[in-house]
Amino acid sequence: MTAMNSSKGQRPIIAALLATTMIAGLSAVPAMAQNAAPAAPAAAPIAASTANTPEGTIRSITVTGTQRLEQDTVMSYTKLRVGQAFSQESLDQALRDLYETELFADVQIRNDGGALTVEVKENPVINRIVLEGNKRLKDDKIRPEIKLAPRQIYTRSKVRADVARIVELYRRQGRFAATIEPKMVQLDQNRVDIVFEISEGPKSKVRQINIIGNEKFKDGELRGQMVTKQSRWFRIFSSGTSYDPDRLAYDQQKLRQFYLTEGYADFRVISAVAELTPDKQDFIITYVVEEGDRYKFGDVKVESDIRDLSGDALTRRLPMKKGDWYNAKQVEDTVDTLSETAGLFGYAFAQVEPDFNRSKDDLTMGINFRIANAPRVYVERVDINGNTLTQDKVVRREFRLAEGDAFNSFLVKRSKDRINSLGFFQEKLDIEQKPGSAPDRIVLETNVQEKSTGELSLSAGYSSLERFIISASITQRNFRGKGQELRTSVNYSAYSKSVEVGFTEPYFMDKNIALGGDIYRRDLNSFRYLSNNDRDTTYEQTTTGFQLRAGVPITEYVSLALRYTLNFDDVTLDKDTYYTDGVCDPLLAGRYLCDAIGKRTTSSIGYSLIYDTRDNRIRPTRGQTVTLSQDFAGLGGDVRYIRTRANAAKYWGLGGGFIFSLTGEGGYIHSLQGTRYDATGAEVDPIRLTDRFFLGEPQMRGFDIRGVGPRVKRYYVTLNSETGDYERRTGNNNVSDDALGGRVYYMGRAEMEIPLGSGAREMGLRPSIFVDAGAVAGLKNPGTINFPGYCSATGLTTVRADGTAKNPICPAAYTSVSDFAVSGGFEEDYLGDTLSPRLSVGFGVNWNSPFGPFRIDIAKALLKEPGDDNKLITFNVGTQF
Repeated sequence: MTAMNSSKGQRPIIAALLATTMIAGLSAVPAMAQNAAPAAPAAAPIAASTANTPEGTIRSITVTGTQRLEQDTVMSYTKLRVGQAFSQESLDQALRDLYETELFADVQIRNDGGALTVEVKENPVINRIVLEGNKRLKDDKIRPEIKLAPRQIYTRSKVRADVARIVELYRRQGRFAATIEPKMVQLDQNRVDIVFEISEGPKSKVRQINIIGNEKFKDGELRGQMVTKQSRWFRIFSSGTSYDPDRLAYDQQKLRQFYLTEGYADFRVISAVAELTPDKQDFIITYVVEEGDRYKFGDVKVESDIRDLSGDALTRRLPMKKGDWYNAKQVEDTVDTLSETAGLFGYAFAQVEPDFNRSKDDLTMGINFRIANAPRVYVERVDINGNTLTQDKVVRREFRLAEGDAFNSFLVKRSKDRINSLGFFQEKLDIEQKPGSAPDRIVLETNVQEKSTGELSLSAGYSSLERFIISASITQRNFRGKGQELRTSVNYSAYSKSVEVGFTEPYFMDKNIALGGDIYRRDLNSFRYLSNNDRDTTYEQTTTGFQLRAGVPITEYVSLALRYTLNFDDVTLDKDTYYTDGVCDPLLAGRYLCDAIGKRTTSSIGYSLIYDTRDNRIRPTRGQTVTLSQDFAGLGGDVRYIRTRANAAKYWGLGGGFIFSLTGEGGYIHSLQGTRYDATGAEVDPIRLTDRFFLGEPQMRGFDIRGVGPRVKRYYVTLNSETGDYERRTGNNNVSDDALGGRVYYMGRAEMEIPLGSGAREMGLRPSIFVDAGAVAGLKNPGTINFPGYCSATGLTTVRADGTAKNPICPAAYTSVSDFAVSGGFEEDYLGDTLSPRLSVGFGVNWNSPFGPFRIDIAKALLKEPGDDNKLITFNVGTQF
């Protein structure tokens, strides 16, 4: 920055000033030799007067070097005006003023006898901002933090500020080694491109956590209380190994909470220091703590100023007793419990204050819980905020309190659980209690955040029996914002196909009565493999029907559901394969299939009695549910039976995010039709194939669809010409497998949901481990048939077990040229009809993925019976809308 004066007329004056200055300097030498202090102030006035001395009057001002700015615009930033006197100081000030505008890269002012020339070089205009090298932080995360933008004026200060902002973004991500190199690319017309070359560097991990001063607890135990973890290979999926200053402060609080729960009331963290290693890749954190003495509870009591609450009665129910180790968490929980107790009696604003009496002599902590007097309050108003799609009445009808009711904290909590169970809102729902228009009035403000209630679900699986299994469903659980449920589903596999449509109105005519209905078509195809790996259907079961449902509450936790079902069942066999002379041939199909064929109509009425205390019906964390159901078939139709089922589940929140659940169910079906016989006169099971219980996936993971329980397997055999024995062929292409179901079943499950770190929780990962067990049985043996032999031009020759021969007519199905028909016969095995438990163990993961909810289960069958079909992996993926 320069200000130049080229006036020749000023030279004598300047020479005189210089001479005066030299003379003054020389005359000051003796004084300085004697005393240095007085000499310093002497020079200052002379210099100041020299800078402020007027050099003349401004005759003209010329601005050069501008490209975008007008001359008047440039001069408007200074105080220089034509006709005014000027000095060196005023010229310097003008330079500073112009630079402060940040419009110029360089400025010079030349003086030629009062004719001032202001020569400027304008800062360039930014053409574009380019980010290079950023992979972990995408452009859409960085650009909102950058203040520079296209068509703005470039300045170094703005670039430096943007570099600092980008560095701070990476530090928030734990990348303290990140560096940003700004570069400027010159373009024509005084334009530039600004390029930020980013070297992200590795994520800075926590290499070591040192704790100094702890004697009562080991370092590992204290590190276990912290959210921040030491970087180790087995924590590759944990986000807690990266350094975060906010997390450092939180860990100090966690340490304090831990010591306070163990009785160390004087504990404090003296210092917490995080040091970055020289390579800027890791941090070493050091805590210095002072544990102090351990305290026990002294005298503990409750004093209540509220007449409805007895202090003595509440004292007897306190969880802590004199002599127990002091526990601050227990004290906090007791305050909450006493506040809730006061709320049960309508005292919403009752204040519970614990008064501590610490004795360092005997190391005891006495506590007096004082409940201050407060008015009994009533609900003045219920406000609902945040619902844009869901109608107010859908939320209000779940409230257990109405305007004018006495406040009750338990009913407020119950209302929150019921609203959460709708599944229409985010889980962070809260009902705030705010003062009303009077001291005895309260406003319940419900703040909800709606979430997607429509769900498109796609699931797939693979089994050795069915190969790929695919299903899709579309569900809208909050149809038209009225809380109605509309759903449709399609399932397809080589084993089964189905289409279902259902609708439920939870509050019919705004009354607490639920009505709903389903229409469905279900096709089940049992098959066998042929020698060329093609499939051949053994029987087809088609069910077409509908169900009407109604539900009414009996109490807050007990409800009754009624239903009517009408089914049209049709079981058919391939006549070319299994019929002889137009009649089902037991020799070819087996008695169990010949008995099942035909069309039947089932008209049934049923009920379910439900007890449910779960906090959330969609994803419960505590509570239990018990259901007893019975269906009576015989209200018209061809089928008569009583089917009874019961199931129960209980959930425990174990703390720390662990959720443990136990589930059990069972059922029995009793025929009302008496003894039944097939066409051959043999007694058969009174319950037909279409009415029995079946067990397998998805009820029992680790087993295939209908993979557990009674079944008939038919093996095709070949006559060994050398030994004269019939030998079973191997491979799926020579075996057919038909599940028969059962009249009685049971199933149980134990499952533990395991919490992960904060990073995994943010991703929506919820893994679990489980054990499934169950069985289905109770059929009358259908009587299998062994049919070894071969067809020839003279007929079929078979051999009885005792070795004697018999020569029945060769069945029509065996007159073809298919491989199995000319070379042998078949043998049947009846398997799986036992209540011996089948057991599987495994693990699964729920993931709220970016494209929708995803679930995968991997299960291994540990206990199974001959004939059971197992399956290792199943997964389900969906999307919400």
